[in-house]
Amino acid sequence: MSHRCSVMLCFVQHTVKMRGGCGDQIDYIVHENLKMGSDGESDQASGTSSDEVQSPTGVCLRTRVHRRISMEDLNKRLSLPADIRIPDGYLQKLQLSSPPFDQPLSRRSRRASLSEIGFGKLETYIKLDKLGEGTYATVFKGRSKLTDNLVALKEIRLEHEEGAPCTAIREVSLLKDLKHANIVTLHDIVHTEKSLTLVFEYLDKDLKQYMDDCGNIMSMHNVKIFLFQILRGLAYCHRRKVLHRDLKPQNLLINERGELKLADFGLARAKSVPTKTYSNEVVTLWYRPPDVLLGSSEYSTQIDMWGVGCIFYEMAAGRPLFPGSTVEDELHLIFRLLGTPIEENWPGITSNEEFKSYNFPKYKPQPFINHAPSQTECFGEVLLPLALYESKKRISADESMKHSYFKSLGVRVHALPENISIFTLKDVQLQRDPGYRNSSYPETGETNTDRHTHTTTST
Repeated sequence: MSHRCSVMLCFVQHTVKMRGGCGDQIDYIVHENLKMGSDGESDQASGTSSDEVQSPTGVCLRTRVHRRISMEDLNKRLSLPADIRIPDGYLQKLQLSSPPFDQPLSRRSRRASLSEIGFGKLETYIKLDKLGEGTYATVFKGRSKLTDNLVALKEIRLEHEEGAPCTAIREVSLLKDLKHANIVTLHDIVHTEKSLTLVFEYLDKDLKQYMDDCGNIMSMHNVKIFLFQILRGLAYCHRRKVLHRDLKPQNLLINERGELKLADFGLARAKSVPTKTYSNEVVTLWYRPPDVLLGSSEYSTQIDMWGVGCIFYEMAAGRPLFPGSTVEDELHLIFRLLGTPIEENWPGITSNEEFKSYNFPKYKPQPFINHAPSQTECFGEVLLPLALYESKKRISADESMKHSYFKSLGVRVHALPENISIFTLKDVQLQRDPGYRNSSYPETGETNTDRHTHTTTST
């Protein structure tokens, strides 16, 4: 008895992947329609009508299309400013030559892409006015052809034998990793044979100029807003073990909105663990803590907190707290206000050889209230923890921000993302300063030529 075998129709699918234009990946799907008999051999149809004839292979196309690259994609992938002007045809070229955006971008590819856009090229920036000049660098106001925005161009002269100053190398290496609303943004680096140009965001003035413009009579509300922003930027740095080491009004930049940003990280250092020693030739004299004035080279984030206290007083009172002309004079001013240190408030001070060599008089501490500006809430409460002789007992930036002095700014200022300005909150606005003038007072004391530069070369 003959047994009629059932016939199965099997589809064997082969996929051949090919790259199409514009980054599209095309999968060629090949179906082999084979009638298989019970013996496992192919049994090709040989019907008499065309309807019964089946092609041995049927080919169809399935196209997997990568979505086109948008400006938003490009900005996110290369961390570009939102308002950047991409050269004509660049996106189309990128679409054809670039790997899919879901694949990692190598450092070399990123550099090449940025270069094609115009980054790293001197001709991308137009010099406008000269802002200042220091030992190693000249700073210009400029304009970026990529965004049409103003920029600050810090042009560092390269010596043929010595190369780039160590301060410039530090500044670049640190600022590349510091991204915060209260830290000046480094947009670009242009390296030529004769110079290294750092391209920063442009801010209208520094705190010294701001105080001069209002005749050194600031609104206490504005003092509070500026102090909070200084602490916010410093807290971010200190959490990353970065010490600024040169806090002063000239290194705090302010824009028209009132956003304050820490600048000039040429003397900044990343504090290593375990503790290492640093130079004591840091921090402009008026804002240098007494332990560093007396030769200490073992310090941490507290070196910056003393400067915060001095700047707070200067904003509130309209005059520097300790405007000494020499190290000895600076120490005299400090001791006259805070009292000559003793073992109880500065352990080990009586055995410090440098301290003993000065033979300071035995000054008694004076109450802060005697030196506080009128109508200054919590002045002594805020300043005292910053002005302690024993550095490790000085309050941190994080803790200072939690003081009740800042309660009027609202609780939301503490919950903002790091890259978001406190001025995005509607309750945070500057007030008109009582002493505001349209024309600036003449510069007094230190000049403003150090706005984005510095003249110290310590390590």
